[in-house]
This record gives sequence, structure tokens and C-alpha cells, in this order.
Amino acid sequence: MTKGKDEAAGGPTFRKSTAREYFESICVAVILALFVRTFVVQAFKIPTGSMENNLLIGDHLLVNKFVFAPTLSRPEGLLLPIDPIRRGDVLVFKYPEDPERDFIKRVIGLPGETLELKEKKVYVNGTPLDEPYVHFLFPVDANSGDLGEGTFDVRRSYGPVTVPEGHYFMMGDNRDNSQDSRYWGFMPREYVKGKALFVYFSFGEGGSGLSGLLGNVRWGRILHQIH
Repeated sequence: MTKGKDEAAGGPTFRKSTAREYFESICVAVILALFVRTFVVQAFKIPTGSMENNLLIGDHLLVNKFVFAPTLSRPEGLLLPIDPIRRGDVLVFKYPEDPERDFIKRVIGLPGETLELKEKKVYVNGTPLDEPYVHFLFPVDANSGDLGEGTFDVRRSYGPVTVPEGHYFMMGDNRDNSQDSRYWGFMPREYVKGKALFVYFSFGEGGSGLSGLLGNVRWGRILHQIH
């Protein structure tokens, strides 16, 4: 007895329907998107002026969540692109006083370092810190005792304090308008969510309608790398 063509080839062939192929493709895309969103990158919007003039209100950033991820073993640390946290890194992290909120600031003090602010100048282990990114709303007046709000102002003088192990001292670039470690203390390592990479889009304020919306796009800030 002669076998049929399909049977001779090992049985009937199975072909997925077009609808099933689309469904599987969508499922894979969603899973990959969730993986990237959870473990690799995250979008973040700048809500305040605490990082001006480096980051502006309305900037939309991509944050690398993987670069500071914890590793389980030494081989993983050697193979995966995990970086140590360095002074000057701009990080997104959980706000220590309300972990449901995200903050973005710059790393100024590392674990074990002694930090002090004198006449708005940061000193680390007694050495003045070079900070070309810093912006001041009010200039330092050596003849005045404060900024007009009492005899002590952490925007002008702070410390000295020693950063505990596993913690970091965070400050905004806009030093006179930043709610940072001078007010709420040190940031725990486990609160770090990622390192700010670049601005992928930026909107200014004002205007209405489509023309106003397009007119408020800061085209020159798109793909601006964050330093």
C-alpha cells in the first residue's frame, strides 16, 4: 500500500494561522518591552529646576538602570557592564523621606569621605571640589553672614559630615534651589534606580494648540548627553 505524501514525510504538517503569529509576536514584544522597562532603561521627566542649567524643567530623560545593578557573583561582575558609582554621576533614586517619589541629583560625596560646605564651596576631605556644572541664583557675598534668612543657611555652610558606608551625599546643580542631602541626609545605595543618560525630548512652557506645542519643543536639547 502506497503511503500518502504527508504521511511519507512523517505525518501532516502544522501551519500557524496568521492571527496566532501576530499574537505571538505581540506577546514577545510586550515581554521584551517590560524587560527593558524593568531592568535596562526607564524614562524620567524633570519636574523642578534643581538641576539647572544642566537639566531643565520639561526635559525627558532616559535612565540606565542596568549600569549599577547588583551582581550575584564575581564572574557576573567581570562579564556584565556594571560600573561603580562615581563622584559627578547624575542619578535617579528613591527619595529617602518618601521612597514612592523619584529624585534626580548629582553624586558629590562617596562612602567614607568627609564633606563640608564653606561659603557655598564644597570641600571633600579638606580639598576644594572643582564643579563647573554648578549654578547659583544668589552670588556669595563674603561681607554678609547669610542669605537673609537667619544666622545659619545650609545653602552657604554645611558640615563637616562623614558619609557612612553604603551611602552617598547628593546635591543639585542649582545649589540655591535644590532639596538635597543638605536637608534630608545621605542617600542609601539600595535606593539608586539608575544613571541619567541623555535627553530624548524636551518641552518648554507656554503656548497652546498644535502650533504652540511644536513651538515649545526644545529641538536643540534632543539627544543632549548628561554629564
